[in-house]
Amino acid sequence: MKPVKIVISGYIGFDNFGDESILDVLLENLKRQGTEITVISANPKKTKLIHGVKSCKTFAVFSILLAIMKTDILISGGGSLLQDKTSLKSLLYYLFIILCAKFFGKKVIIFAQGIGPITNKFAQLLTKIALKSCDLLSVRDDKSLFLLRGWGICTQLQCDPVFNLKIPEYTPQKKLGIQLRNWKYLSEDFLNSLADEIIENFSDREILIFSFQDNLDYKVCKEFQTKLTLYAPQIKTKIIKNDYPHNITENFKTLEYLIGMRFHACVMALKFGIKTLAINYDEKVEKLAKEARIPYVNLDKTTNLHSLIEEMKELKSSTLLEYANTREYDFSQINELIKSLEHKK
Repeated sequence: MKPVKIVISGYIGFDNFGDESILDVLLENLKRQGTEITVISANPKKTKLIHGVKSCKTFAVFSILLAIMKTDILISGGGSLLQDKTSLKSLLYYLFIILCAKFFGKKVIIFAQGIGPITNKFAQLLTKIALKSCDLLSVRDDKSLFLLRGWGICTQLQCDPVFNLKIPEYTPQKKLGIQLRNWKYLSEDFLNSLADEIIENFSDREILIFSFQDNLDYKVCKEFQTKLTLYAPQIKTKIIKNDYPHNITENFKTLEYLIGMRFHACVMALKFGIKTLAINYDEKVEKLAKEARIPYVNLDKTTNLHSLIEEMKELKSSTLLEYANTREYDFSQINELIKSLEHKK
């Protein structure tokens, strides 16, 4: 039998740790099914090098259309692709790819996406039309589930695929991880308070500062490193850039504690059983923190950071691992669709 051909469309090749890790999990499953894969990427050379798959450039329209015409399945996701809060243009781009696939009679899978918000009325109508034509849909949050149900669209609610990511053995050392990203409510006052608490509580540890997407995270990470070294020159600090995804996981495995902002930083910490304090910049981070029962600090409210750090210290790694081990993305429906197409070849 000829292998089932699959094209993947997502926020790929932009050196975002979370999106690249989602792709890693998806590819691992698809390769086990013996499929032939093409990934649409902003950096096709790097995608080929890291993942060992065919790749075409994000805005190479002719190459994308040719790949879609030759494929059996288009997978759109994961992440928050279908929303106009970031950009209306990007929403229309991802819808264009979905609608092209349906125009050519291909199966379309919406993979672990967060849908919305979509405020533009025309874009909202186009999104409804596109999603109603899809063959298999999964979303990663309740809001997306209720939105699609309101539109009369059947979908699965699944956990984030990064919970399936294979990680190295946990070898904790005397290290604290800090993961920051640029955000409008991330104030100097908060960063100063955070630096004070780190100096008071963790001056005997090496501080690893993680940039999960360098074009958004690195600047604030560098500024925070400067604060720490200015206030306490004796503290050893290091910035971990996201050159390759394994660079993040190899350094995460050495952490005893994490104070993390990005959703996928908190997910990775839970998978290792790292005692974590979440910085809540988005409702998905708050939801994860409540589910996993880890402390979290709100950026837009006055919070006792000292007491939350003490709460983090009292966490048990075994409890965090127990939660993480209950979370797993279920690929069974995707695999069944692949098998059904295999038999038709």
